[in-house]
Amino acid sequence: MTRPSVFITGAAAGIGRATALLFAAQGYHVGAYDIDEVGLTRLATEITGAGGIVRTGVLDVTNDTHWGEQLADFHAGAGRLDILINNAGILRAGPFESIPLAVHQALVDVNLTGVIVGTHTAFQFLKSTPGAQVVNLCSASAIYGQAELASYGATKSAIKSLTEALDLEWERHDIRVIAVWPLFVATAMVDGVETGTTKSLGVRLTADDVANGIWDATRKRARLPKVHYEIGTQAKLFALAAKYGPNWAVRTVNKYFSDS
Repeated sequence: MTRPSVFITGAAAGIGRATALLFAAQGYHVGAYDIDEVGLTRLATEITGAGGIVRTGVLDVTNDTHWGEQLADFHAGAGRLDILINNAGILRAGPFESIPLAVHQALVDVNLTGVIVGTHTAFQFLKSTPGAQVVNLCSASAIYGQAELASYGATKSAIKSLTEALDLEWERHDIRVIAVWPLFVATAMVDGVETGTTKSLGVRLTADDVANGIWDATRKRARLPKVHYEIGTQAKLFALAAKYGPNWAVRTVNKYFSDS
C-alpha cells in the first residue's frame, strides 16, 4: 500500500520543521515547503538520513501559482494527500498604530489568504484521498483579542471561523478540518517579541510540543466531532474561561495579563 502523505507549509524551521520530522519518523511521505531553501535542504538531509521520504519545494503561500504547481508535483509523487498542514505564518507585535499598514496587510496575506488559497487548491487532492484532513495553525491569541497583537489575532480568529465552516461543508467529502491552538511557542517567530502577555505568561511551549499536539489531533476520530485542539495548559485554561465566563470577566483577565 502507498504510505500516507502530509503536505506542510512553513516547514523549514520551528513548528513546521518539528512536525515534518515527526511525521517522517512515523512513516509518512512528507512534503516540506517554505520560502527558505537553505532550511529545507537541511531538513531534507535529516529526514533522508534517518531513512524517511521527503519532497521539498519553494512555496510562497500568497502565490496561487506556487500552490498549484507544488501540490500537483507532490501528489504526483506521493499518489495521495492525507493531511494538509497550514503552518506558515508571520507575526508582528506592537501598538496597532505604530505598525506600518503594509505590515498589517502582510499579516492578512500570509496568515489568512495563504490558508484560503492553499486549502482551496488542495481540495481536489484531499477529496480523492479517503479520510483526508486539514490542520490549520490557530492561536490562543484568537480566544480574545490581544493588545499589541491586534492584526495577528484577527487573522487567527478568521482561521477559527474558516476551520469550523469547512469542517461542516467538507464532511460530505470525507475531509476533516481541525485547528490547533498553542499560546506562545519558543521559535524564531517570537524572537524579540515583548508584549504584556509574553512578559506575564512567558513562552512555555516548544515546537516539539506543538508537533506532538498536531500528531495526536490527527489520530483522534471520536464519535462526537471535535474541531479545536488547545495545546498546553495555559491555552486550555484561557479557552475554558472564554467559553464559560461572562464577557466582562474575560476582558478583565486579558487586560490584566496584557498590562494594558
